[in-house]
Amino acid sequence: MSLQSSNIPPIPPETILVAKAAFPNGNVYMQIRDELGSIYDYALFASVYAEVGQPAIAPWKLALVSVMQFAENLSDRQAAEAVRARIDWKYALSLPLGDNGFHYSVLSEFRGRLLQGSLESTLLDAFLDLCQQQGYLRARGQQRTDSTHVLGAVKVLNSLELVGETLRYALNVLAIVVPDWLKQQVKPEWFDRYGQRMEDYRLPKDKGERDALSTTIGEDGFFLLACIHQTKDMEWLEKLPAIQTLSEVWKQQYRREQGQVSRLTPKEMLPVGEWIRSPYDPEVRYGKKRSFEWIGYKVHLSECCNDDLPHLITQVETVPAIEQDHHALVPIQADLAVKELLPAQQLVDAGYISAKRILHSRETHDIDLIGPVHTDPSWQARTPGALDVEQFQIDWQHQRVTCPQGQRSSAWYLNRDAKGESIVQIFFPKQICQVCPVRETCTDAQKTGRSMTLRFPKARHELLQAARVRQQTEEFKTVYHGRAGIEGTFSQTTRNTGLRRSRYIGLEKTHLQHILSAVATNLLRFVQWRTGTPWAKTRTSRFAALAA
Repeated sequence: MSLQSSNIPPIPPETILVAKAAFPNGNVYMQIRDELGSIYDYALFASVYAEVGQPAIAPWKLALVSVMQFAENLSDRQAAEAVRARIDWKYALSLPLGDNGFHYSVLSEFRGRLLQGSLESTLLDAFLDLCQQQGYLRARGQQRTDSTHVLGAVKVLNSLELVGETLRYALNVLAIVVPDWLKQQVKPEWFDRYGQRMEDYRLPKDKGERDALSTTIGEDGFFLLACIHQTKDMEWLEKLPAIQTLSEVWKQQYRREQGQVSRLTPKEMLPVGEWIRSPYDPEVRYGKKRSFEWIGYKVHLSECCNDDLPHLITQVETVPAIEQDHHALVPIQADLAVKELLPAQQLVDAGYISAKRILHSRETHDIDLIGPVHTDPSWQARTPGALDVEQFQIDWQHQRVTCPQGQRSSAWYLNRDAKGESIVQIFFPKQICQVCPVRETCTDAQKTGRSMTLRFPKARHELLQAARVRQQTEEFKTVYHGRAGIEGTFSQTTRNTGLRRSRYIGLEKTHLQHILSAVATNLLRFVQWRTGTPWAKTRTSRFAALAA
């Protein structure tokens, strides 16, 4: 497919006439075309098209159709039908009224080209660049960042269903690729065992029978992998994604010793977040947030939240569900730096915040990272009159701490906490603490002296202490109140674009979905801001409203 033109045609006069008559006050897509033009151009997508060959449908049109598709949460078929039937879509796409559109499969092929050329972020960046040029977006303002769950486009499987369905999927792929070879390898009983989908209601209910079936499936899987390994004239079979997934799942779930197959115990298995959860999408992972559990991904959205400008989504980060929020902060800020959209203040929740992240944000990007840091967990910090860390003198240069009674620490050890953060552990001598007159307000240890844990190095410790003090002020609470608005963004993107449920298989395609969702939301917000639509208020039930 090749690009035959580089000029975006004007809107046909007949289309303008009919569209203005049908929408005298305009609508979202017509206003976007009038205010921002076509948004995309040919040059953005030239790298994924050949210079010669069959003419391709203009990629700027397909990009805009994809965005409008997500603005209304349409399927590919519905979007292609809207191009044929709707006047406002023809207006935005510079199409004559008689244009019959294109086949819906073109949209899938276009998304494939975007992924192949790593151009998915271009869809959002082009819109943001346009808004920057026209003064609707600026750097060094205030932004907020948060994450939400995304359900994978696969069924949640228990452990027995997982191994059975993984082997069944591999057999189905081999039945397509090498059917004659497969018939020579399989055992007759496999057709009954793996001929239908592994549904839990069809599996044994007795634990002993389920364990026996699990072992049998494990033996069958090892047998199939051995057959593939021994087939020297078709070494490429081992490289099939389905076979690689089968091999990886078997490593995670089974052991084979002296010809005997058995399931691994929970202690022998990898951490739960590293398990493959479905053969159909090996990249989905288990996630848990408070009491909610899911299989899929997690998406981080960052948006500007200055009161005098539209609240536009500036960055999208899609990650496996198991990944902790604070791990995403560094790539988020790095991407904003590339776009020249770094904020002066970034509002985040407790999942992103730590002394390390505050220091990195300040030193690397000059960002004031605002969020609630964890409070001092020691009982001394929670007890009035007790001696907490603030009342000790810390000599970082000589690596010692002096207590309020003038006694010095006896040990200073550098270590790491459960999250891998650098800490220093400090201990005071037992013989001094046991006879100290203020012992009851200092330590409750019966057999040791006072101990404490500090962040390391000094700058990180002092930054954490300062953040704890700052978050108690009214000024902090007023500024941080703006973070709550990101919840409205998740609500809007979920209702309009289906953000929380992946349409596609794989992390890359799911990320492209989230990019399109972000651009679609930005289009809607831009028009609402231009037309003076007031911000929506938090919904309150009729019963809760009685309290007011």
